[in-house]
Amino acid sequence: MFAAQMELPVRDRLLARLKEARNETGRLFDILRPEALYDRPIAERNRIVFYVGHLEAFDWNLLHERAISVRSFNPEFDRLFAFGIDPVGGGLPTDEPGDWPTIDEVHNYNRRVRRMIDTELENASFAAGTCQLLNVAIEHRLMHAETLAYMFHQLPLDRKIRPATERPLSLLAGFAPETIDIPAGRAALGQLRSEFGWDNEFAFHEEDVPAFSIDKYKVTNGDFLEFIVDSGYERPEFWSESDWAWVRGHKVTHPAFWVSTNDGWHYRTMFDEVPLPLDWPVYTSHAEASAYARWAGKALPTEEQWQRAAQDARPGNANFESWNPVPVNAASETASAFGVAGMIGNGWEWTSTLFAPFEGFRPFSFYPGYSANFFDGKHYVMKGGSPRTAACMLRPSFRNWFQPHYPYVYAGFRCVTSC
Repeated sequence: MFAAQMELPVRDRLLARLKEARNETGRLFDILRPEALYDRPIAERNRIVFYVGHLEAFDWNLLHERAISVRSFNPEFDRLFAFGIDPVGGGLPTDEPGDWPTIDEVHNYNRRVRRMIDTELENASFAAGTCQLLNVAIEHRLMHAETLAYMFHQLPLDRKIRPATERPLSLLAGFAPETIDIPAGRAALGQLRSEFGWDNEFAFHEEDVPAFSIDKYKVTNGDFLEFIVDSGYERPEFWSESDWAWVRGHKVTHPAFWVSTNDGWHYRTMFDEVPLPLDWPVYTSHAEASAYARWAGKALPTEEQWQRAAQDARPGNANFESWNPVPVNAASETASAFGVAGMIGNGWEWTSTLFAPFEGFRPFSFYPGYSANFFDGKHYVMKGGSPRTAACMLRPSFRNWFQPHYPYVYAGFRCVTSC
């Protein structure tokens, strides 16, 4: 399908991509039972109903008066589904389900938004600015397809409907951990101005990277289990001061995807609870990844180290192919030029690099806070991609970021040592 789309004119290609992105998020909402739409599976995020309206409201607020000349028909919903219901005095949201519109009202708003956008785009001039806006709309929706997946992952199993075509779990025989020596050289970062990218991806540049060694595979659940058995969550020497305060204050004792049972450790997949798959990548917060690295006598890679090690790597287990990880040694053909396995897909990878602008950064005029609001010294860069990351965002220049105490993302890590 991708090759066929590339042969289409720019207008048709972008409209086809927008349609497929809408289909992807539609399929995602289909796994929810209706009564779950007003749930809040993650305390820090809005209720699910917000996202039902947000995807269309974002497109509308982005495109109307920029790419299409139509007036708003529901300014109240335009604002509500752009920002949600703000908590009084800050902190976690305190709204109740009854504070939100009915789901029928939201669907009616969505249908009208789509109809008006699609009608106008059929006759719009597709200058460079319009193409950029549509790429933003498409990738924003696909980002939320991943956000919603990890949110839905935290719902009780009985709030979801298993798809008829769910891919079976993948388990392989064990393997021996390895490290790979990466010689000193240059790492290419960022995106060319002639290509689409988000504002924080610009501008393209190269960095000198001294020699280092890196884990061939992502750290696995089995690896991380050794950290837990060695009382890793009870030993402050492995944690920064703020990370230790988070662990103690929130009583964190294991990764968010793990479940402690009378029969030992289990793993919460999207639709099941299964014995802990030891060869799958462990998904953790940045704080937990950093503590493990210190325990192992290593470190998380910098963004530059990660980028150099990932040279010429190919995607594996990404683009909505699966709801779950696969073993870290499942796709040797995706290895980088240096032989580092599984760097693109199967789980984002934390770096030790604080999220900050590259030289020449210019915020999007139509979305000035997308990146700049997070250049606060409190967020860390993630690279690669997960099973629920769209193909277009597997490009080498794409940068993801989160704060260190957020454990719900499909994010793993690997470790490095200096040579």
